[in-house]
Amino acid sequence: MKPTIVEVATKKQLKKFVHWQNEFYKDCPYYTPAIEADEVTSLTPEGNAAFEFCTAKNWLAYDQNGKIVGRVTGIINPKANEHWGKKQVRFGWIDYINDVDVAKALIDTVAQWGKSQGMDSIVGPLGFSDMDKEGMLVEGFDRFAPFTTIYNYDYYAPLLEQIGFEKDADWIQRTVTFPDDDSRIYRGAEMVEKRYGLHCVTGLSGKAMVDKYGLKLFHTYNESFAPLYEFIPLTDGQIENILRDFGTLMDPDFLCILVDSEDNIVGFAVCVPSPAKALRKNKGKLFPFGWIPLLRAVKGHNEELEALMIGVHPDYQNKGAFMPMFRFILDSCKKRGVKIMYNNPQLEDNYRVMNIFEPYNPQFYMRRRCYKKSL
Repeated sequence: MKPTIVEVATKKQLKKFVHWQNEFYKDCPYYTPAIEADEVTSLTPEGNAAFEFCTAKNWLAYDQNGKIVGRVTGIINPKANEHWGKKQVRFGWIDYINDVDVAKALIDTVAQWGKSQGMDSIVGPLGFSDMDKEGMLVEGFDRFAPFTTIYNYDYYAPLLEQIGFEKDADWIQRTVTFPDDDSRIYRGAEMVEKRYGLHCVTGLSGKAMVDKYGLKLFHTYNESFAPLYEFIPLTDGQIENILRDFGTLMDPDFLCILVDSEDNIVGFAVCVPSPAKALRKNKGKLFPFGWIPLLRAVKGHNEELEALMIGVHPDYQNKGAFMPMFRFILDSCKKRGVKIMYNNPQLEDNYRVMNIFEPYNPQFYMRRRCYKKSL
């Protein structure tokens, strides 16, 4: 089927672009709906500081009857291209029916735009930064998707490969259950704290944590994740965007900042009781009453926890600095009745981070892939 590709040019079209994914997956039990208001904000210059240096376009694919059959976003991030010495156009927010012509038409549209801007390759799924969802699901289709990650049907990747895309990087997501014998964690945490003069800042509300450590936390995040695939440091404007809603959903029981004797941030662990089930219930709509199950999920009893960000400053990596934070998270899990934690996706060759979780019974959950193709 040869689709008609239409560029999104109005707010009404953008809302349609965002809503279509939730509509497309409404009968899929494993899909966790995106919060539509957040998606619109991410794709709007007024709401996303990445547009200060990025260029992006959105397109919808229609069949001959005027029905939407696909969507895609194209992004050019000059900072990332300069940092990594590349000329890449990114694709993200991509969905399509099981039709290779539709997938090809969407990708070709992004590719042609990228070539017109001097790009020589196309890569994705990626967003504006690592804070956006990235990586196409290639394993784990029969499992519930955490709310911060992409879920897609199993035919997506084969269609991309059919039109010439190859693997560029994989992320693996695992689950963690803390051991009954936690003495190793406590001994290790105490040793690290004494040796390096560190302590955990805990118990602050999300707002208080943002007010005191917000910018510094994400500056440390920038330093901690700098070597990773396609990573580009967040600007202060992007950080302000993140902090805008950061304190609202954060639970003091799962928010930990590790600092030295001078209150410099050494590490951070930001987790949240999983809102995935609530989002499947409210179908990505917060109003008029969709926020109620979401608030109950993140503030009340919840046996599932999602690790959003866990990082350690480069000066303290390989020194066990994660252990005081793990001790805090473990104590909170016991107190709140958490049974399982979903790690954020980790690059498959990031063995240093992978090995940290080996004592905590990590189990494979999902695999996501970034694809690349020359133009």
